[in-house]
Amino acid sequence: MTVQQEKSDTALPDYAGLRARTDAPAGSAWGLWGAEDQLGTVNLLTPERIVRAAGMVRTGKRFNLDHPVNAFEPFPSGTRHAAEHHTFANNAFHRDDYLDSFYLQSSSQIDSLRHIGHPEHGFYGGRPKEEVTGDTTVLGVHNYAQAGIVGRGVLLDVDRYLAGQGTHLQVDDATAFDADLLEATAAAHSVDILDGDLLLVRTGWAGRYLALSTQERIALNKHRSVPGLAQTEAVVRWLWDHRIAMVAADNTGVERYPAQNSDFYDAAYPPPEKGPNHNGMIHRPLIALLGMAMGELWALDELAADCAADGCYEFMLTASPLNLIGGAGSPSNAIAIK
Repeated sequence: MTVQQEKSDTALPDYAGLRARTDAPAGSAWGLWGAEDQLGTVNLLTPERIVRAAGMVRTGKRFNLDHPVNAFEPFPSGTRHAAEHHTFANNAFHRDDYLDSFYLQSSSQIDSLRHIGHPEHGFYGGRPKEEVTGDTTVLGVHNYAQAGIVGRGVLLDVDRYLAGQGTHLQVDDATAFDADLLEATAAAHSVDILDGDLLLVRTGWAGRYLALSTQERIALNKHRSVPGLAQTEAVVRWLWDHRIAMVAADNTGVERYPAQNSDFYDAAYPPPEKGPNHNGMIHRPLIALLGMAMGELWALDELAADCAADGCYEFMLTASPLNLIGGAGSPSNAIAIK
């Protein structure tokens, strides 16, 4: 799967233009990179932008952006369980191993475009739910693996910015990051958001959760609240109009949880009989309508400390999800290089 370049960025409509569409669902990017597109905003990672990203490497310092497998046990939603790691040896000087019960989105990960669909419009590109099953491969994470996710990374350390303003985020709040806050954080970091950027948003949540004891995590998960992006049209517009190729954060879903005061809540859709209720969450407009790549539970604390120390919030970023045909998600295998 190669990155398509059927339309230049200048030819892409802004979000207001997407909202005015009549040839596809309002607010969707369907068809902008071709009717069969399975990459969405990863198409924005053009060769020219990857070359530009390589110029971000100045010191050679590398930052692993993945937490260990099983780091978030017990998993906050209760629906993903710890992987079991087995090692065996065929002789005294040989080692091999395998995993059982490996939930691919249980630690630092990337969603594929088949992860979330829209109850009215279907999955990205208009694929009906009957087409996105365990027997098909459409919109699988292998598309990202085969295209390659490489570009200029930008960190918005909202947690550190708010602390400097006297607001200290907690592990159990649902503080909303609106578009104005994203702009203010970028200004404070003296960093410009450029077309095709891979945007990292630090909430501080993962570090706080990992510092808790098992019993403290269990108690917290019963009434989980997580800071993150606000569920507003302004935030979705900000991401699209800045031509963000991927947005990733160090919380459970990039956006705040639970969804509050959402511009995307629709009372016509009752909660599902099983699983999380995505009504009002921006996963639907971002993944299903815009085809935006999303990463969750990334390890950003070490990178953020270095950015604060040297004042440089831009870097080269690579992510290499598993080449798992038809996968709904994958460990991100992400590295920032400064």
